[in-house]
Amino acid sequence: MHPYRSHTCAALSTANVGQPVRLSGWVHRVRDHGGLLFIDLRDHYGITQVLADPDSPAFKQVESVRSEWCIRIDGVVKARDAALVNPKIPTGAIEVFIQDIEILGASDELPLMVFGEQEYPEETRLKYRFLDLRREKLHNNIMLRSKVVASIRKRMWDKEFTEFQTPIITASSPEGARDFLVPSRLHPGKFYALPQAPQQFKQLIMVSGFDKYFQIAPCFRDEDPRADRSPTDFYQLDLEMSFVTQQDVFDTIQPVLTGLFDEFGGRPVDQDWPQISYRDAALWYGTDKPDLRNPIKMQIVSEHFAGSGFAIFAKMLEQDGTQIRAIPAPGGGSRKFCDRMNAFAQKEGLPGMGYIFWRDGADGMEAAGPLAKNIGPERTEAIRQQLGLGVGDAAFFLGGKPKTFEAVAGRARMEIGNELGLTDKNRFAFAWIVDFPIYEKDAETGKIDFEHNPFSMPQGGMEALEGDPLKVLGYQYDLACNGYELVSGAIRNHKPEIMFKAFEIAGYGKDEVEKRFGGMVNAFKYGAPPHGGCAAGIDRIVMLLADEANIREVIMFPMNQRAEDLMMGAPSEPMNEQLRELSLRVAVPD
Repeated sequence: MHPYRSHTCAALSTANVGQPVRLSGWVHRVRDHGGLLFIDLRDHYGITQVLADPDSPAFKQVESVRSEWCIRIDGVVKARDAALVNPKIPTGAIEVFIQDIEILGASDELPLMVFGEQEYPEETRLKYRFLDLRREKLHNNIMLRSKVVASIRKRMWDKEFTEFQTPIITASSPEGARDFLVPSRLHPGKFYALPQAPQQFKQLIMVSGFDKYFQIAPCFRDEDPRADRSPTDFYQLDLEMSFVTQQDVFDTIQPVLTGLFDEFGGRPVDQDWPQISYRDAALWYGTDKPDLRNPIKMQIVSEHFAGSGFAIFAKMLEQDGTQIRAIPAPGGGSRKFCDRMNAFAQKEGLPGMGYIFWRDGADGMEAAGPLAKNIGPERTEAIRQQLGLGVGDAAFFLGGKPKTFEAVAGRARMEIGNELGLTDKNRFAFAWIVDFPIYEKDAETGKIDFEHNPFSMPQGGMEALEGDPLKVLGYQYDLACNGYELVSGAIRNHKPEIMFKAFEIAGYGKDEVEKRFGGMVNAFKYGAPPHGGCAAGIDRIVMLLADEANIREVIMFPMNQRAEDLMMGAPSEPMNEQLRELSLRVAVPD
């Protein structure tokens, strides 16, 4: 017999009754039923109930074991009484009577319990991640991640993509976040960088004549942590294609993701993926990653407040670039609900939100709330008709320069949708966000700079760059799902003359472009094909499929909020010998 096991802890059934078996695993739970000792023995595959009575030669040793000890047992399979069958586990119809036991690894007192799903502080869970990973829910999440990655690979190969690996040590390249720098021992004073993404390399693969590339790529960014973002590293499905349009990229990735969410999501997947312009997304939803499960769309209602009796909005609209937007709230027509939303706005740092709600009155439908009194019945009725509201409904209002309030308006929209039960949480809703502006103007300096990806091909090519930069749109796109950005990509600017012009508008001279992106610019001089692609965040995809709110629940060994690895003690101070080898001195600020 094998030294550790003849079967896994999920393999035995009534077909094995009477057979001698050997199992190894962890003591999940010990129960003493009046001298009869039961152990739930757990391994990667499942749980088997094993037991010993005082007649067993191993009884004394079985009495000594504790939770999470790693043990091997020899025994005989018995059928459970019908009344004691556990249908919740595959081995629930049998149990194993222990004849021999070996302690493979005893355990100290546990800092967190593996049995059950008790809540523990995040710092404890991350410091003892190897124990946390034994817990059923997290263990299942990590297995789900592995299956998702395997499924992605198969789907990409089926679409005739070829998997290549790109370098992990490379040159620093501004991608919108901070690099992790790596000092060079052989070249004192110089540094490599860990890639924020394989962006330049995958474009060079296209220039090299390969047609369809993908990889499950590790990416490294020194970022501030969020619930849906790792502060150090993450993985993405990275892909690039030659001789394609924007729509070709959409048509390629949509069936891959649809199949993936159908396979693992357990919820309906919307088949219609609308294409929404960046400006419309900001207007309607207050974000470029809208959750379309919430049907609420915001609207501009400035005309109804211009010159009105509501002085705050009326004066605001006298300034250039200001707007008043309404958030419809079907079913929110009560003062109690409006007060709750005002409290929400105050938590967001606003003095409150203006509102109007409609109710039955003595002479029919009437508008209520401070705004209704200030702007009068005609303007109030015009707002109601524009928003398509009626009795029992409400509307909330925010104003100013859009960029100053859009994010709060977007969060208010989601709060209203959730509070009123309008958001259908039992599905996956996708939307392509397109037509991103390439440039923006700094409000204080007036300087033109890139607002989004500088490597995107401008719509209209060189001709578009001759006009107003703030009107230039790029062939750039994101895919949103349930309020998260899952995919980002673009059709690339593969013509050196257009690239130099695009950077010149943002104040970067030709010499600087060649210095920063010399490898790619040089390659484009030798017959670069039109190409484009995208990258899909593996961590966020699995987070959605696992129905988790925090990305650390689907990463095997994540960092904490301060970008620290509490388990391995990273980051750590280097040894003096290491610093001397690298010709470095550390100057820690006070």
